[in-house]
Amino acid sequence: MDRDLLDWCRRLPKIELHLHLEGAIPLDALWELVRKYGGDAGLDGPAALAERFRYRDFAHFIDVWVWKNRFLREYDDFTLVAEAFARDLAAQRIRYVEAFFSPGDFARHGLAVQPLAAAIRAGLDRVDDVEVALIADLIRDTGPEVAAATLEAVAEVRELGVIGVGLGGSEQSFPPEPFAPVYDRARRLDLRTTVHAGEAAGPASIWGAIRALRPERIGHGTRAGEDPALVGHLAAARLPVEACPLSNVATGVVGSLDEHPIRRLRDAGVLVTVNTDDPKMFGSSLAEELALLQARLGFSADEVRGLLLDAVAASWLPGPGQQELADAFRGDPAWSTSPST
Repeated sequence: MDRDLLDWCRRLPKIELHLHLEGAIPLDALWELVRKYGGDAGLDGPAALAERFRYRDFAHFIDVWVWKNRFLREYDDFTLVAEAFARDLAAQRIRYVEAFFSPGDFARHGLAVQPLAAAIRAGLDRVDDVEVALIADLIRDTGPEVAAATLEAVAEVRELGVIGVGLGGSEQSFPPEPFAPVYDRARRLDLRTTVHAGEAAGPASIWGAIRALRPERIGHGTRAGEDPALVGHLAAARLPVEACPLSNVATGVVGSLDEHPIRRLRDAGVLVTVNTDDPKMFGSSLAEELALLQARLGFSADEVRGLLLDAVAASWLPGPGQQELADAFRGDPAWSTSPST
């Protein structure tokens, strides 16, 4: 990859709307927890973790996700990783994030939603250079009843910066329709809504999510391009899509970056944002995502700036907050430079 191009993307102020805290733990911090609890045979350092984070397909990725979460067992673990997460974001010049956390994954360790959210916020608050709002992933795999209970607990910790809910997990096995009452309740609680769709399942999953859940954003939406009518609907409705190109390559959702539909979706008028999803599990960064869009998919520097501003517009910041962030981006010294300067 062109070094000047990557350096420019690193210098740009950035925003993420689809980023999982548990998938963005710096490997040194995760390795600290592996040592704390006793790692698997063959793991002898952060580099070995990086090797573990390679996937045959999406189902294998979910298996590795579950394995990794075995090392998050105490509230203090979440304060540790949240601080490391925030410091890493700040170092990347990511200024605002709406980050998923998955409280249901840790009920087996006896961790309750409210103190878990407080532990995460305690770690985030140790870092001043990035603002992180939280989205609770209600997790398809545990079913709508557990999701409903998690939602009620989440509603009690909005003062900790929990602003919305999402629905991740094994999309190919758990369709969205049974979760419609949960999303109706989330709206009554004044929580924002997004849903993973079109990642491990096809356009029907996205249509189902739109019709049953009425989300404000679509997570991934990768396979929307298989249905021109769906692409037209997304564009006409200005329903933001949280695209995660390198994640989709890593989990086998698309065969290569060159096959990713983000270019076609944006050209069709879909409001697309660029995100990393689980960057430490994929060995990627947002700067690399943006640089590769230019190097491989023909995006210009102006289009990259446009993608970042579209993400600000698709964020759940209040209107004045969106304007303030957009103005800060435009006023940043790196904004008006080019990849060669």
